[in-house]
Amino acid sequence: MWIRLRQICLVAAELAPVEEALCDVLDVKVCHRDPLVRKYGLENALFPVGNQLLEVVAPTEPNTAGGRYLDRRGGDGGYMWITQCDNHPPRKKHVAAMGIRTVTDRDTDNYTIMQLHPADTAGTFFEIDEQKGDNAHDADGPWFPAGDGWQTSKVLDRVDGIVGGEIQSETPGPLAKRWAEIAELNVEDQNGHAMIQFDNAQLRFVEIADGRPEGLGAIDIKANDKDAILASADARGAVTGDSQITICGTRINLV
Repeated sequence: MWIRLRQICLVAAELAPVEEALCDVLDVKVCHRDPLVRKYGLENALFPVGNQLLEVVAPTEPNTAGGRYLDRRGGDGGYMWITQCDNHPPRKKHVAAMGIRTVTDRDTDNYTIMQLHPADTAGTFFEIDEQKGDNAHDADGPWFPAGDGWQTSKVLDRVDGIVGGEIQSETPGPLAKRWAEIAELNVEDQNGHAMIQFDNAQLRFVEIADGRPEGLGAIDIKANDKDAILASADARGAVTGDSQITICGTRINLV
């Protein structure tokens, strides 16, 4: 069985300025806006990044889960680590045996979603889904949350994939062990940090260093044109390191 990173979700107080910044700096295009999120008091936009998706959600009404998350984390930031697997039933059984609750648990003819309760996982939202149907398990295959034909919106001039993420926590070691048990993977050491290697991306667990609460603080994006990204980010005052920019309260490492 494999499990890979397929989508990262960020949460913002306002969608439009974050959308505009991502399109300008990373040279990505919106491929889909999901009408289903409206029932949760949200609006969203999804952007292909290579064969993966970057999503931004924003509340459109008070007292939403996204709005409460913004309050807890003190502003815009990382929200969900969304994975794709090739065989969902045993993973669902495994999660249930661990006593982990789900926020969303739905199985249809073409897609299965299992969003785990953050109170039971900690760190951030962890989601394990499976796409079904023709070419469902291909790296660039269909992905229900991104709508039909999302591949036609790919722009690869500047970016070509999401290859990592970083969760900050007061207890990164135990948190990494918890996530590894859920994903049925091993915890590895990477330069003194606990790390889980998914099929196509690594997830690091680090101490809190930015003064913000526990959460998904950074992602790693494969850059095809780092200079162009940094130049566009610099014009916005969004460069935060030699190979790092910050958009939507999230550090984006260019690798």
